[in-house]
Amino acid sequence: MDINQFDDESLMRLIVHRQENALSELYDRYGRLVYSISVNVLGEAGAAEEVTQDVFLRVWERAVTYDAEQGKVVTWLARITRNRAIDLVRFRHLRLESSSIAWEELSSTPPVDGHNVEQTIELAQQQQRIRQAIAHLPPEQREALALAYFQGLTHQEIADRLGQPLGTVKTRVRLAMQKLKSELVE
Repeated sequence: MDINQFDDESLMRLIVHRQENALSELYDRYGRLVYSISVNVLGEAGAAEEVTQDVFLRVWERAVTYDAEQGKVVTWLARITRNRAIDLVRFRHLRLESSSIAWEELSSTPPVDGHNVEQTIELAQQQQRIRQAIAHLPPEQREALALAYFQGLTHQEIADRLGQPLGTVKTRVRLAMQKLKSELVE
């Protein structure tokens, strides 16, 4: 059985049935992505490695909770990663003001693994679509979204930092997400 030929959903079914090689393959596919998200939120390699390990442990323990009808495996992994990294930030009371980056500063080149060229190209195209969608957001929505997703700040923390009412911040984040969804679904 050549496990690297299986799609992500099949790997998840195998993980539910405790197939370690399926978890290993999922890690090979998405370990760098999980690590990158963690580094973006945490700003530190050691903590990002810890989160990456924890995310895949959670996948192993909670694979049964994955529902393909609610989204792709990569989306599910990204959500787990982001939530775990934010939890760690809150637990440690870290703030990444000095190491945060703007949307425009993010690398536009995807990691190349040489094993799956199609997946690498698809990832690059997805990143480009996301960058274009983010570029179309009003600056205040882009800023609120960056504070929420890169620094892991709560809506209240964003409101305090920007000196804006909490309702305004919530509206900006919600509108930004709606605009991104609308533009990316098309």
